[in-house]
Amino acid sequence: MNKKIINIFLFTSSLLLTSCSFDKVTGIWSGSEEQVKKIQELEKEQKEKLNSVTIYSSEGIFSKEVLSNKVVKLSKPKKNTSWLMSGLNLQNSLGNISLPNADNNFLKKKIGKKKFPFSKAISAPLVFKNNIVLSDDRGTIYRTTLKGKIIWKKNIYVKIYKNIYKNLNLTIHNNNIFVADNIGFIYAINFENGKIVWIKNHGIPLKSNIKISKDKLFVINQDSKLICLDIKKGTSVWDVRTISSFIKTQNVMGLAISNDNNVLMFNSSGDLKKINVEDGLVQWSLNTTMSSLSDSADLFNSSDVVINDNDVIVSTSSSTFSFNLSNGYLNWENDIGSNNEAIIVNKNIYLVTNKGYFINLERSSGKIIWSINILKDLKRKHQFTEVSGFILGSGKIYAVTSNGYLIICSASSGEVESFKKISSSILASPIISNELLFILTSNYKVLGYN
Repeated sequence: MNKKIINIFLFTSSLLLTSCSFDKVTGIWSGSEEQVKKIQELEKEQKEKLNSVTIYSSEGIFSKEVLSNKVVKLSKPKKNTSWLMSGLNLQNSLGNISLPNADNNFLKKKIGKKKFPFSKAISAPLVFKNNIVLSDDRGTIYRTTLKGKIIWKKNIYVKIYKNIYKNLNLTIHNNNIFVADNIGFIYAINFENGKIVWIKNHGIPLKSNIKISKDKLFVINQDSKLICLDIKKGTSVWDVRTISSFIKTQNVMGLAISNDNNVLMFNSSGDLKKINVEDGLVQWSLNTTMSSLSDSADLFNSSDVVINDNDVIVSTSSSTFSFNLSNGYLNWENDIGSNNEAIIVNKNIYLVTNKGYFINLERSSGKIIWSINILKDLKRKHQFTEVSGFILGSGKIYAVTSNGYLIICSASSGEVESFKKISSSILASPIISNELLFILTSNYKVLGYN
């Protein structure tokens, strides 16, 4: 029997809000009796999450260390000057980013405010024009200097929404910040002053990061529908409806855009689709849960989609797949599960499983080159944690854990070089911008290293 992850966090399964009329000030609230009832139901469902239980079984989890059997060669680190979206770029392809040093802690500033104790999803900050942009679980967006000084902050939510947990996904494009939230709002605000450009109430929670290409905004809602909007007005261009699972996924659905202008979406039923950016026509579609190594009875969780050249890499809770971008054919599958996105460098694919195994796979075949348990050096009582995210900087892996550790490893051998406790909890993946490492803690403290 394969590993079963029975997660009773069902509060999102019924967050089906209907579209609401707008007021003259914020554009998001009419005060109708129906809307009040919907918001009260949403608030009640989120509170029920406090009393939920997560049950894990150990069966089926990858837990094997493999000694290195070949020399790993890395490409020269590339310097990026900004971080404008989740996944760095449209393909979510990070590579080896330039980070000469990360010994000096130059920033340690609490910016946002944590209101909800059950917050489980936190988006990494963005960096643009030497400014940091982030949001907290109250739905407030902050623009700060690299020293953490607040330039402006913006919260669009009226009082009726104050007791609802907000998870915002942000993208910066054409000097605007585009936002999609877990309530159903999609809006744009001006980067310079925080003023609203446009706002739309989609009516159903949004469950993916935002990608923008050719003046079109793409996002996936809770019902696994891919939405395409015009970025200038927020009006609908087209949408693609796909099959949604009965139990809603707790993490974001996968979304990426290829260099040949096709959208790759990975929904809550395990369907991977390639869709044309211009007209929404589906080029190919396949289902990963049909694999013999996947178990459709498990609660479906996945990583984001990563595109590199003609390879599409995606992981579920039980497997990692490589597909051909052109035709959707399966290149290979390996029974290594992860919610963290893969990092591709030359002929290597780096994975970090939720339970702390740092793995280097051969890109062409998916075979394991080496595998290291990066949590084993922690004190035993601290090993029962999860890896929240990781990034590759100048040949080193920087991984963060849900119990607040920063672990630094060699990307050549996988060996742990150092580890230190930097926070009580970290749920967002680290980012690198302009040779600076940024980490957002669960209580919205921004840490910067150089």
